[in-house]
Amino acid sequence: MAKLEPSKLQPRGRKVKILATTGPATQDPEVLRALFLAGADAFRVNMSHGEHAMHAQTIANIRTLEKEFNRPIAILADLQGPKLRVGKFADGRAVIPHGGAFTFDRSSEPGDATRVELPHPEIFDVAQVGQRLLVNDGKMRFRVVEVAGDTIRCKAEVGGVISDRKGVNVPDAEIPIPALTDKDRRDLAFAMDQGADWIGLSFVQRPDDLAEARKLMGNRGSLCAKIEKPSAIRRLAEIIEMADGIMVARGDLGVELNPEEVPPLQKKIVNMTRLTGKPVIVATQMLESMIESPAPTRAEVSDVANAVYDGADAVMLSAETAAGAWPEEAVLMMAAIARQVEQDEDYKSRVRMLDTPSEATTADALAHACMTIADTVRLSAIAVFTFSGSSARRVSRERPAVPVIVLTPNIAVARRVALLWGAHPVATRDIGSFEEMVAKCKRMALRHGFGGPGSRLAVMAGVPFGQPGATNLVHVVTVQGDELESYSAEGLLS
Repeated sequence: MAKLEPSKLQPRGRKVKILATTGPATQDPEVLRALFLAGADAFRVNMSHGEHAMHAQTIANIRTLEKEFNRPIAILADLQGPKLRVGKFADGRAVIPHGGAFTFDRSSEPGDATRVELPHPEIFDVAQVGQRLLVNDGKMRFRVVEVAGDTIRCKAEVGGVISDRKGVNVPDAEIPIPALTDKDRRDLAFAMDQGADWIGLSFVQRPDDLAEARKLMGNRGSLCAKIEKPSAIRRLAEIIEMADGIMVARGDLGVELNPEEVPPLQKKIVNMTRLTGKPVIVATQMLESMIESPAPTRAEVSDVANAVYDGADAVMLSAETAAGAWPEEAVLMMAAIARQVEQDEDYKSRVRMLDTPSEATTADALAHACMTIADTVRLSAIAVFTFSGSSARRVSRERPAVPVIVLTPNIAVARRVALLWGAHPVATRDIGSFEEMVAKCKRMALRHGFGGPGSRLAVMAGVPFGQPGATNLVHVVTVQGDELESYSAEGLLS
């Protein structure tokens, strides 16, 4: 593959971001590079699979891409979370007939067609008659008919083959287990040491689940709560408030809920998160057939398109890029779908159907003003100077008609905002004066391919400079042709 000069890497031509999962299919650095060039804006490292050494090499390869293309890339380390599983069977498996009786108990004896160990006392504490126990990603469904001490007797509403260590879901109860296992704590410490930008917290049930992860993270990285439990839906507003971002993890959510319940819930989660300005990711089975096929189904294309129309910040590829036969093609397809949707003349009105009222702050008012200016005056981009990323989130929340160049002296912030809708992060040295701000804004717009001579930009910043939280200025500038300096060889901070 021919090397692409960093200065020749053009803007993505879309505002929704693509989060690609790494795995065996991306171990070759050239494959990872191909995914980035195809359109991946961020990468997910799945801590459920693989050793730390493999993940460390993957993260190092991503950081090499950053340096090569001078573009911050977000890395999301996705923790496995607590897994509920049955015990083992004498023959490794058993066949349970539809309507048959079956018991889950605390005995460590190998199971058979009548019973198996369920080594999770927390389930016995909350189990009640009438509740469901789902096994093997919901392929088998049991209804509790009796709870007596260390036994849960059930009727197999949907039988089938059950085998060793299959997963169990309990959709009708909130299980009193911590969100972090010992493995998760080790993985979280590793991810922080490796400089991961986002941590994905699995199987969140309640706002308190985020507290321990937040404490272990300190001031490093951002926390993304994965919504995949019905109990999380019941306290969704509180969880969104506690998290830095949200992932609609439709895989497990679709196991514990009826399939027809998931689409409206997806829209509800996206809308509630968008109101806060925090990034929301739609994930799982988006282009699933592309694990084996070079082309998606029409239904999958519509699924991705609907997430883009709903205004999600990012759409995610899982096994398609982690272990699939066509990882680059999957990214190219997702990018093509997003571009096509965003070129729809009705896209702007549809993505703004959600009313995102500004808070009574100067920064919110100015963010809204930037959106209005972009609708009224022909702009090539909005440039936002930010220390924490909050101003960038405010502007992104408005879903402006033009891209948002996010200028920050903090490389960690630049990487984190790479998941924001419409954001093009640039790590740059701090500014000290109004004139320097205007000059840098023009220079970076030209350098990164946003407009040319004669194009106009709206600049949002705070005066005096160098004070976080002081956003109080919007300024429209015109770019001149002689303002582009030679490409900086100084790396990510230029």
